[in-house]
Amino acid sequence: MEYLLELATSPAAWIALATLVVMEIVLGIDNLIFISILTNKLPEEHRTKARRVGIGMALILRLGLLSTVAFIVQLTEPVIEVLGQAFSWKDMILIAGGLFLLWKATTEIHHSVDPVAQQEAQVSSKVTMGFAAAIGQILMLDLVFSIDSIVTAVGMTEHLPIMIIAVVVAVLVMLLASEPLARFINDNPTVVMLALGFLIMIGMTLIAEGFGAHVPKGYIYCAMGFSAAIECLNIWARKARVRKEQKLVDA
Repeated sequence: MEYLLELATSPAAWIALATLVVMEIVLGIDNLIFISILTNKLPEEHRTKARRVGIGMALILRLGLLSTVAFIVQLTEPVIEVLGQAFSWKDMILIAGGLFLLWKATTEIHHSVDPVAQQEAQVSSKVTMGFAAAIGQILMLDLVFSIDSIVTAVGMTEHLPIMIIAVVVAVLVMLLASEPLARFINDNPTVVMLALGFLIMIGMTLIAEGFGAHVPKGYIYCAMGFSAAIECLNIWARKARVRKEQKLVDA
């Protein structure tokens, strides 16, 4: 109890909490984009449930990993060496997750740009993408992003209560943002392509991190933010043209 009171009255603890909350929310963007794209392929009546289940599992995974902080720290220790390159369990998980993201995003881009029987392909993908399959893929990426998230949290603070609060707040923000983001992606087909491009970039970053090449997250998110801003301007311009054309028709 005294330990919690000491944390609650410590300015340094509050600063660490605010910083970690922001970091966890930013790291959760990747996870949320993937969940939004994947669940939009489900029948409409299953999408909300799938998003909530996926984000709920992300919270359970993160809290479960936080309860084994000592084990998480061990995941960063090298376990094998290939051609002079040492790999830890974390490295191998990041590489596997990055490869999965590259495969998934490339497959989705192919479905989007394939001009042959595009409507049939969309119908087929909705049939084959069952609820369990979607949850399985979300769970796999939840694990990758959760490990990355918790390792970041462990590196920023040694206080477990701060980590738990930051993780819970970040996941709640993901839950609140999931519906508007998924609706926005679904209503704007060009945003889907942009989001898939983000996933390819994130996948390459995960693979690079797995091979020991650190890529500053600030560069990645600045590029994503700039691209998203340009796409928002494009959407605004398209809506303005539609309104202008509608006025001319009404006149």
